[in-house]
Amino acid sequence: MLKMLLPVDGSEASERAVEEFVKRLDWYREKPEIHLLNVRIPLTGNVSMFVSKEEIGDYYREEGLKGLKQARDYLEERGIAYRHHIVVGEVETMILQFAEEIKCDQIVIGPRGLGAVKGLLLGSVASKLIQLSTVPVLLLK
Repeated sequence: MLKMLLPVDGSEASERAVEEFVKRLDWYREKPEIHLLNVRIPLTGNVSMFVSKEEIGDYYREEGLKGLKQARDYLEERGIAYRHHIVVGEVETMILQFAEEIKCDQIVIGPRGLGAVKGLLLGSVASKLIQLSTVPVLLLK
């Protein structure tokens, strides 16, 4: 069975990518195994001096679930099975590392996410994934 990794961040572009991917599920001979991934940026500064490790972990989980909510709801409404994951680190690095870890066959991503620079034709995450990934990247908008 093919394994597809769909990194989502709650942005319109990532939600559209999920919707467009679902429209293309009939491209595949058998339904692929879908993995939704939300990457949280690590907290910086002296946060750990004032907040416990457990509370930081809870924060990452809560924020990750918020970033995954729309995609999860969309798939659940259509009865499409998926697994969801939340990781912490640099976005591109974590996507590539996770793709390798689960031995995914393809990464499906929107052209732009919630990055700081709006209006670019191709977001920096998508651009880096296309350059660095050893597995095919499907860009859907």
